[in-house]
Amino acid sequence: MPIHVAITRKVLPGKEEEFKEALRRFLGDSFLHGGVHGAAMMTALPGSDSREIGILRTFADQAERDAFYNSKLFKDWEAYASTLTEQPVYRELTGLEAWFRSPVPPPRWKMAVATLCGVYPTSLFLTYVLGPFIQGLHPTFRTLIVAGCMVGLLTWVVMPQVTKVLKPWLTGSRRSSR
Repeated sequence: MPIHVAITRKVLPGKEEEFKEALRRFLGDSFLHGGVHGAAMMTALPGSDSREIGILRTFADQAERDAFYNSKLFKDWEAYASTLTEQPVYRELTGLEAWFRSPVPPPRWKMAVATLCGVYPTSLFLTYVLGPFIQGLHPTFRTLIVAGCMVGLLTWVVMPQVTKVLKPWLTGSRRSSR
């Protein structure tokens, strides 16, 4: 299963352009590592005082992620980047935030439809599979059990498959309204 990692770096004052240019080169070079499936840089809007740079990386799997972060390429980059930025913050994206990760996110209505495509069959499945076993419990506990199972199934099983199947529709080019 793909692994998504979000990195936030705060660039030292006066080093913004040097860091952005070095990061562009490094992102391109990182694709030489076979397990890297995607990389993107996010910057603040022009005119903003923010010195934070966001980096999103996608790896084929955990083994490829680990191999990349243990590579000489990454270690050399990290040594150089640490001279231009404060300590980076790394977060692995595993839940809803990773479901719709793309350079240009789909419209909210498409995300809602895709989510419904995951939630509806999962809720039916849980009702029929768990229902007979938990029907004697207080409604509060039944709801908690169903909600917990729903979140787990959606996060690690259902939504990664839904977004994979619907990817062409979710990321399809938008027609201009001429």
